[in-house]
Amino acid sequence: MPVLTRLIPSPLVVDIRPGALDDLACVLADERISHSGRLAVAVSGGSGARLRERISPSMPGATWYEVGGGTLDDAVRLAGDIKAGHFDAVVGLGGGKIIDCAKFAAARVGLPLVAVPTNLAHDGLCSPVATLDNDAGRGSYGVPNPIAVVIDLDVIREAPVRFVRAGIGDAISNINAIADWELANRVKGEKIDGLAAAMARQAGEAVLRHPAGVGDNGFLQVLAEALVLTGVAMSISGDSRPASGSCHEINHAFDLLFPKRAASHGEQCGLGAAFAMWLRGAHDESAYMAEVLRRHGLPVLPDEIGFTTDEFVKAVEFAPETRPGRYTILEHLDLNTEQIKDTYTDYVKAIGS
Repeated sequence: MPVLTRLIPSPLVVDIRPGALDDLACVLADERISHSGRLAVAVSGGSGARLRERISPSMPGATWYEVGGGTLDDAVRLAGDIKAGHFDAVVGLGGGKIIDCAKFAAARVGLPLVAVPTNLAHDGLCSPVATLDNDAGRGSYGVPNPIAVVIDLDVIREAPVRFVRAGIGDAISNINAIADWELANRVKGEKIDGLAAAMARQAGEAVLRHPAGVGDNGFLQVLAEALVLTGVAMSISGDSRPASGSCHEINHAFDLLFPKRAASHGEQCGLGAAFAMWLRGAHDESAYMAEVLRRHGLPVLPDEIGFTTDEFVKAVEFAPETRPGRYTILEHLDLNTEQIKDTYTDYVKAIGS
């Protein structure tokens, strides 16, 4: 009887610990990603520039490229600059915009990508997607998974705490996304990738159930691992289904309807997840999720991020239009304005102000 297995697209190296950045060159050499040290390193002009001063002595063969922003033009320009050199790999050192630009540029020139995030704001640090602003707004571009992910917890602690909180909201929202996926399976027959679902769900549960907070290294370790696992889960399933459901539809609605007032991705996803869990009738789970989000300083009500009740209702009503073809609790219930208002009133009464 043949033994059937599958290859899982995942990083060759995942190094998450305090001080990991100082060993970056050695790790890449030991893993034969870049024995010569010829690396194209993309950084921002802010935190990236400061980190460059710190680690450039240990990477004498690296060429450094300052990336201006997170647009498609920035990524194409970076790819053109890198193409003129001879490198073993591209390193994205910075926040999400820098890493997404580096992902796209590395894919364009056919080089492996090493992700070195300086914050834990969202699960894109290890995902097979680069999200870049373009002339039409914002686009998602398929790219290979990073070949290595190096996360220095000392660097993460130096970042503004709001970035860690955003990552918490994004990770916890996995639980709602998987519930939506299971709903689509029951109602529409949509196939579930069990391994991807298990990885994403457990990543979210690990963050949700951890008793410590953002100042604890053990908690940061779990959060970083959860975000990496979520990225791998998306790569396994071949789409964002393991981590993107009604919670992300609500997030996208905020971004599209109120582009100048939208909060962070993770804040909006966390709030959206808590409300969506209430919508699906998982009231105890919703209340607990809201309690944990609150403990970490994240919003659970729209007025906590500057939106009125009517604006939130409008976002929830518009949310299904942001992801045509995706079936979640929002599409399933198909609530009108008054029904959303009534359900939101019950949600507020249950979780308190």
